[in-house]
Amino acid sequence: MVGSVSAGSQSGIRFALNDWTGQRITTRIVGTILTRAGFRVEYVDVNYMDQLEEIAAGRIDVAMEYWSTAGMAALEDAVAAGNVGILGETGMIAREEWWFPAYAKERCPGLPDWQALNACASMFAVPETAPRGRYLGGPVTWGGFDEERVAALGLEFEVMHADTEADLYATLKSATAKRQPVLLWVYAPHWAPARFDGEWVAFPKFTEECYAEQRYDCGKPSGPIWKVGAADLAERWPVPAQAVGAFRISNDEMGELIARVEVDGVDIDTVVDEWLDRNASVWKSWLD
Repeated sequence: MVGSVSAGSQSGIRFALNDWTGQRITTRIVGTILTRAGFRVEYVDVNYMDQLEEIAAGRIDVAMEYWSTAGMAALEDAVAAGNVGILGETGMIAREEWWFPAYAKERCPGLPDWQALNACASMFAVPETAPRGRYLGGPVTWGGFDEERVAALGLEFEVMHADTEADLYATLKSATAKRQPVLLWVYAPHWAPARFDGEWVAFPKFTEECYAEQRYDCGKPSGPIWKVGAADLAERWPVPAQAVGAFRISNDEMGELIARVEVDGVDIDTVVDEWLDRNASVWKSWLD
């Protein structure tokens, strides 16, 4: 817990902390701004998929990132129930898809078209999947329907899952250092597309029907990353609600902040302080 007690309140405004670096950065940026403005701020570790329930129950006030690509129906239901509100877009656009380093096109020039994958499958193979290619997905808990996508599109690939996000991107670092072709789950905003030259596979365009009918013969959805919070936030915390609503950051800028932590080894608080120092005129206007 950080910050001082705000006027008229003996409890702090409670922010959800999820388990990925980008979300912790956005949360710490706004939390630190409010702390400097004299508000008491509390950070609560919570599972991403549980945070709507925690907001509705009054145990959390703000969640700085709710991806429209993950659980949008749950958010719409929570808003309709009356205790959860959408506090605006973050300025970031979520993208999650199969990704390959740019040098892979030297051996598979048909990329990024998904229809080129089968002709190049063997170059993405590992001993466990040969002669089929390997697609390295995120941890199983990330979902993504990749096994279903492989089957629906008739791809000559085996889906393997990294145990952790760290394992997933350690594989990327190792492969790129050796210029080995690799095909894996990359999402944005993230440090990987900020620091490595590559492209996402161009699958058939996502449609609601593709998922609703459980066909999965399309790419993954893309869309805004929202800020969400208690429906009565502005009544209880008018200035913090205004600051949360005003917060904006781009994918590229966030990708570099994440890279400072994940690649350069700088701690999150230092990265946040650096951003605040560079952007004082921006964030101070969020409090006006």
